Amino acid sequence: MSLLETITLEHVPAQYRVHAALFRDVANAGFLQAQLLARNPEFEYAFIDATSIVSRLHVLAAVYKALSVLVDGKLRTPNVHAETVIALSASNNISEAYRRYGIAPEVKNIIVVKVLWPTEARPQQPTAEDVWNHLVENVQGTAVPFTDEQLAQSTDWTKINKYYKLNGAPALNAIKDETKKRQEAEALIVGAMALRGV
Repeated sequence: MSLLETITLEHVPAQYRVHAALFRDVANAGFLQAQLLARNPEFEYAFIDATSIVSRLHVLAAVYKALSVLVDGKLRTPNVHAETVIALSASNNISEAYRRYGIAPEVKNIIVVKVLWPTEARPQQPTAEDVWNHLVENVQGTAVPFTDEQLAQSTDWTKINKYYKLNGAPALNAIKDETKKRQEAEALIVGAMALRGV
């Protein structure tokens, strides 16, 4: 059974297909990172450290921002997948964004995003099944549903507070209900991402 989710983003042209999956206890993150660094086209994905993510919306906001940059023809990175990783950052420092949100050998919980669209060079894009099969063959981990509940099990709030400077938001600490606290943090994070470079 495939746990790869196909996601439709509003206000994104229909030819762009977004797929996402979440893997736990990944044993070969170093191998996956090496494929990215070697620019192996078979591994053109956004591999995101799940500990630096608070929700699906957090990830999808980054995908939307990366697609907007792609459509405008203003990529600052090699592809839309790398752009997705840096779109998670509240700062303009690309190497810092890769370090904080991207994959590294020690990463155990990984969100994988694949964006596909037809091009002249490749009018017939891989199917969702093709993407899933490739991931299952190459990611040595356990796939789980890409849900807020599953993501919450990985979130490292110490990292989140540092990366998005949420320690300076005392109103967050005053919220006792964990769901409300997460929602408020999510709003602050997505706002910080949107304001970067404005």
